[in-house]
Amino acid sequence: MNTTPMQRAALGAVVSVALAAAGYGFYALGKRQGSSPADPMAAETASAPPMADTGPMSIAQGEEATRRHIQLGVKAGDTDPANGRKVLYYHDPMMPGNKFDKPAKSPFMDMMLVPVYADSGSGSDGGTAGSAVTISPRIQQNLGLRTAEVSVGSLAPSVEAVGNIAFNERDQVIVQARASGFVEKLFVRATLDAVAKGQPLAELYVPDWVAAQEEFLSVARMKGPDLAALVDGARARMRQAGMNDTQIAALESSGKLQPRFTLSAPIGGVVTELLLREGMTVAAGATLLRINGLGTVWANAEVPESQAALLRPGARVTAASPAVPGKTYSGTVQAILPSVDATTRTLKARLELANPGGRLVPGMFVKVQIDNPRTATMLLVPTEAIVQTGRRTLVMLAEGDGRFQPAEVQIGIESGGLTEITRGLKAGQRVVVSAQFLIDSEASLRGIGARLNADEERMPASRSGSKP
Repeated sequence: MNTTPMQRAALGAVVSVALAAAGYGFYALGKRQGSSPADPMAAETASAPPMADTGPMSIAQGEEATRRHIQLGVKAGDTDPANGRKVLYYHDPMMPGNKFDKPAKSPFMDMMLVPVYADSGSGSDGGTAGSAVTISPRIQQNLGLRTAEVSVGSLAPSVEAVGNIAFNERDQVIVQARASGFVEKLFVRATLDAVAKGQPLAELYVPDWVAAQEEFLSVARMKGPDLAALVDGARARMRQAGMNDTQIAALESSGKLQPRFTLSAPIGGVVTELLLREGMTVAAGATLLRINGLGTVWANAEVPESQAALLRPGARVTAASPAVPGKTYSGTVQAILPSVDATTRTLKARLELANPGGRLVPGMFVKVQIDNPRTATMLLVPTEAIVQTGRRTLVMLAEGDGRFQPAEVQIGIESGGLTEITRGLKAGQRVVVSAQFLIDSEASLRGIGARLNADEERMPASRSGSKP
């Protein structure tokens, strides 16, 4: 398109004005961006009113103070214009042993350094002292902080362990020969054969009984007065030879010699030892068989040493074995053996289990649960509220208004996620059950841990010696 010189001049003027307007817009935008803080937290800090001296600071308050010091040029040795307190140095609450002269971001953690003031009192670690830790509701929400009430109740602690079945040695008999004789018949051929009570085991011929029985029969056939003493004497000699009252009664009723007798099982069970064979000679008093009953069995359970205090003889036991699925066996703690395995740090608990049907046999693996109900009431807190420092046991008390105070406690038994408190708390108090380790770290920085150490060092020697 053809344009005249005047049109071209007008068009150039319009372009120049548009460029000038655009340049001014960019200049104004850059000025606004340069004057506004890039960090929203910094903006919040810059617009926040000066922090008043309200006592011990939380970590979040300390970080806000450090950002303000950076803006105002405050450093170690200067006075904080917001509260009139002298700044001693700056440190990282997570690494309190390192001190810095200027406010800055921590070289260790993704957080700001925190100021330490001259009038705040220093603990053994250089932290600020205070009677409690204050945490704002916003920080509590971010940490997911939860509390629980100290309650009154009772516990029924139980111990779970594994073990192996063994014969009940209290349900065992030894069958001996009461007189010298010969084994003519044997009805039990091998060990671990099952036998029933009264079942014949062996038939023995006893030559020594023949003379005693003939004497008795001769005296019994005699006629005349005053023969009772002779009969009693002959009967006594048969007992001395090894005959029992049943065998003597059979001789009297039949009037015939009884040189053979049948050895019967005194109890039902299995033969665990067999020391005779057909045709062999046995001496008086020799052990012939050993029989173990299976009506009850022992379970030798391996219990961790740390749970030994929960075991009591007579406590109720429930056992199950994968060899007998779907079946449980009940019993009691028969004894706690006075021996600890140095390798596994376990001790043996001897449990006596009822064994109907005899399905539990020695060597079988079982899982057992040992109950120890206690009817006494006690103070209880969730186990997760307990803080073990190595030297003492603490909980964090929630005192309200965002204040938290560490309290030293003494604990008892633990079961089902609850722990007994024997000293240090009262019913109705509230304890922290999450994020308490962060609060404990903050409390240590405030010097609370140092004061607890000092109190412990001032305790009488007798009490110090009794603590764990």
